[in-house]
Amino acid sequence: MQLSDVKLNDPDVFVQGVPHEMFKVLRREAPVYRHADNDGSSFWVISKYEDVKHIGTQPRLFSSMRQGTLIRDPLVHELPMIQAIMLNMDPPQHRQYRKIVSSTFTPRMIREIEGKVERMVTEIIDAVCERGECDFVNDIAAPQPMLVICEMMGVPEEDRKAIFDISNRMIGFEDPEYKGMVEEDYKLASGEMFMYANKLAERARKFPGDDLGTALLNAEVDGQRLSELDFNSFFLLLSIAGNETTRTVTTNGMFNLIEHPDQYRLLHDDPSLVSSAIEEMLRYNPPVHYFRRTVTADTELRGVKLRENDKISLWYPSANRDEDVFTDADTFDIRRSPNDHLAFGFGEHYCLGANLARLELQAMFRELVRRLPDIELTAPPRRLRSNFVNGVKEMRVRFTPVRRQGA
Repeated sequence: MQLSDVKLNDPDVFVQGVPHEMFKVLRREAPVYRHADNDGSSFWVISKYEDVKHIGTQPRLFSSMRQGTLIRDPLVHELPMIQAIMLNMDPPQHRQYRKIVSSTFTPRMIREIEGKVERMVTEIIDAVCERGECDFVNDIAAPQPMLVICEMMGVPEEDRKAIFDISNRMIGFEDPEYKGMVEEDYKLASGEMFMYANKLAERARKFPGDDLGTALLNAEVDGQRLSELDFNSFFLLLSIAGNETTRTVTTNGMFNLIEHPDQYRLLHDDPSLVSSAIEEMLRYNPPVHYFRRTVTADTELRGVKLRENDKISLWYPSANRDEDVFTDADTFDIRRSPNDHLAFGFGEHYCLGANLARLELQAMFRELVRRLPDIELTAPPRRLRSNFVNGVKEMRVRFTPVRRQGA
């Protein structure tokens, strides 16, 4: 493979799997690579671990806010809504809003929800274990993170399926299978999520509860509270980022274990390895392919001149397999240590929900290896057509049927 074969702007490339051969060529021959785009513009591809970390520590020079975090430039009228989402903010605004959210999204809250997460996992596996087969994505991986988010935010049970459906439409708009969706449908789904967030906020004001939604409405940092737009934007971010990423890691992680039966046996025989196994799943198959930054002033990286307003894309599957950092980087090893992957980002935008995601993933895989130890594929996974989300639409599996707990 040559540099001329690199086509990271084509979602069809990712239907076959993460293009690791392209990333190897980039790391070796052009770690700071100008990639042509379909509209005649270009974007820089950053593929090395240390460069991705460096850019993560320079949020003023490499902006999330100037043009958002997707390669496509937003339209002028779209930019204010995009910039209202914490993921797309720069300091000092980002740090202010992160303080407000962090004041409620605490380790104590994570610990308090642990028992509920474990019960959710038990119920999810109870619902499929007697059947002996299922679609792992929709029956096992998908329900847990959305249930957790809805539980934390105080979303009534009768509304949860609608929230799940809206989030799927927002993530899958590049994939023609999702109702032939186009970007207009993505915007419509975003609007629906905002409208529901308004409804949820109004409910929390009338009937305050012991939940994250109520806490966010009342939280103050330096005398400031979240505005209506801020609250809606955070709910949208949590519903997409907190949902899609965790279910993607769950699906990708199970696929990797099935592909490496020696590792699955190892985890089954020694469940104490679940924490390191989760870290390896995150490294080996991260949920997001890239995030974009925009250069705010002329600078250099590895001797390459970058100009103000240039697009920079940070590619996490490549950084996580950088040969200069990870020994046997293409080997899936659940005992890998150290494992300083970048699946949760680095620096200013390190994932606020990383501890919650780890809690959910650990609870799920402890139960899976215990109750479905012989799970296997019945067909190749069907991947999402996206160069942004490293997702799977369907993964049919079978296993020995077992009785539900308490049945």
